Amino acid sequence: MRHFRFTILILAASFAGSPAFAQAPEPPVAAPIQTATPLEETDPLEPLFHALKRERNPEKARGIASQIMAEWDDSGSATANLLMQWATTAIGEKRNAAALDFLDQVTVLKPDYAEAWNRRAGLHYAMGDQRKSMADINQVLIRDPRHFGALSGMAGILTEAGQDELALKAWERYLALYPADRDAQEAATKLSEKLAGSRT
Repeated sequence: MRHFRFTILILAASFAGSPAFAQAPEPPVAAPIQTATPLEETDPLEPLFHALKRERNPEKARGIASQIMAEWDDSGSATANLLMQWATTAIGEKRNAAALDFLDQVTVLKPDYAEAWNRRAGLHYAMGDQRKSMADINQVLIRDPRHFGALSGMAGILTEAGQDELALKAWERYLALYPADRDAQEAATKLSEKLAGSRT
């Protein structure tokens, strides 16, 4: 889960059964695989995701994942990038209200910029609002279903909420994108074993 922006934050005590997750949204269904379009062929992330999916060495895969995250950080707008920098500084200084304001502005300025929603999801989680955090994660995945960071965050939150089957689905989607992540492999294996044990 280290790739998810708010996995750098310490997960709070388990909130399994919390009303905020009584109706936690199911991870969005991935779109069917289609043949490449001219737009996809020019997507600078396509080669990186292809390499990440094929790489089996964890260290090399981590380097590829870091390149992808660096691409995610750039909104393509100088104003949005500046607001994101201010938000990061405010989060580091525990000025959550100011950080939230900056991130809100980015989602209005660049609504298709997935990383702004991802960063805000982390902030909502840190502020104790799991429902808003999950809602923002879903917004990330609507904009970029390949966002393995958001998928790991979703899996972690669902696990904490006791929704193991949904959490496992999220981890499976994550591993389809980033199969060499040993932490994700371990998390998925533990959930699989737990679910198998509960059915016996």
